[in-house]
Amino acid sequence: AVAIGLRNNRDLRVAELDLARAEKQVGEAYGGLFPEIEATASYTRNLTVPEVFLPAIIFDPTASPDDVLPVSFGADNQWQAGITLDQPLFDATVFLGVSTAGKFRDFNREVLRGAAQQVATNVRIAYLNVLLAEERRRVADNSVSRVSQTLDEARALNRVGLLGDYDVLRLEVEFANIQPELRRSTDALSESRRELGIQMGLHNLTEVAAEGVLSSVSPLDPAANSESNLSLLTFSGIEADGTADPEALVARAAVSRSDVRQLLLRKELEEVQVKVDRTDLFPTINAFLNYSLTAQENGGLDFFGESSLQRSTATAVGVRISVPVFSGGRRWNRVAQGRISVRQFEAQLADARVRAASDVRTRTNQVTESLARAEAQRSTVGEATRGFEIASTLYREGTGSRLEVVDAELALRHSEVNYAQAVYDYLVARAQLDLAVGSVPAVESALAGMLENPGADRTPVPVGDNQ
Repeated sequence: AVAIGLRNNRDLRVAELDLARAEKQVGEAYGGLFPEIEATASYTRNLTVPEVFLPAIIFDPTASPDDVLPVSFGADNQWQAGITLDQPLFDATVFLGVSTAGKFRDFNREVLRGAAQQVATNVRIAYLNVLLAEERRRVADNSVSRVSQTLDEARALNRVGLLGDYDVLRLEVEFANIQPELRRSTDALSESRRELGIQMGLHNLTEVAAEGVLSSVSPLDPAANSESNLSLLTFSGIEADGTADPEALVARAAVSRSDVRQLLLRKELEEVQVKVDRTDLFPTINAFLNYSLTAQENGGLDFFGESSLQRSTATAVGVRISVPVFSGGRRWNRVAQGRISVRQFEAQLADARVRAASDVRTRTNQVTESLARAEAQRSTVGEATRGFEIASTLYREGTGSRLEVVDAELALRHSEVNYAQAVYDYLVARAQLDLAVGSVPAVESALAGMLENPGADRTPVPVGDNQ
């Protein structure tokens, strides 16, 4: 279920596409280190050749100094082509841009990792919700069967005069009262399956059976579990049985928890951005090369002229230096803003670490408490089962009361539900502890494929493949 959720979940897909975009930004940043080459070409047809006026004395020494003559400059057809190459020699912004893009990519990788861990945890909890709903429906169904059997026996005793009508009536009322509970548990099961389908990125899980039975799970005795229950416990981290050192888990969370790592990367990204802003105060040096070809021709249309006499070329190389002199203090203020942002992230990071430590300790306590409660409730179920059997036998023999049977059945029902709830709480606490520490099963293997080719199209897993 978790593997399907990691493949199909839409929120995780959005995070994966963000990483794919960040990968392209890294390539864009590296592109700034290479020369930029641009080629241009144009053709102009002069319907009227432009003219300028020159003193006539230039062409005729006898002309009056005030006389001018119109002279055409240009030809009917003009062609121009050129290539420009620009190579950064020193531009700190470009060099630091590569580092910034790399940090941004690392940040998006961690965002994807955190999203994958959250999706996996949501699927695990939704899956456990289905198991708990199935258990509640089973308990309700068993309760209906037990009361129905007791009612049939009471009616039989009533027919031979060994039991009064009032006792039969009370059992009929009890039977009617537990019918809605069975319906509610059935509806709750359907709802939990729909929610699991949403978390897994599927549309319909009505007919999909979840493996594992909470009422038969034995958290402290793996050998006593069925294969499906053992698989459930193993995936949920049964090795952390509540005896793990909380301080060791806190230390692990400080380096593995995704929200802490994201804040650390954001702080580092902001530190790089401060360096980038400071580079606006440095000069930039670029080398350039320009090559141009010009041709003109009257009359016919021979591209770039008929001969070299109608063409001319020009080539130029040089170095361009740009030095920032004054910007009204905008650059320095931008650097100061960045430094303030770094201090903000440092404060947020310190707070996140404190909250992470508190979260880990809370989840560890929940694991320990729910595990102890499950073991205590396990013996209670056996006692309640034995009590119901004794009450039913005494009732059939005429030495027990109907009230004792009803009370015994109610106690059995509550003990079964309480044990399933305790096991559920333990497994949910394990899932939340994994998330709090930052180590969620099945996530790293799924991330390997996403990181190898982020943004690649992935065929969703259909429902039929997970029956």
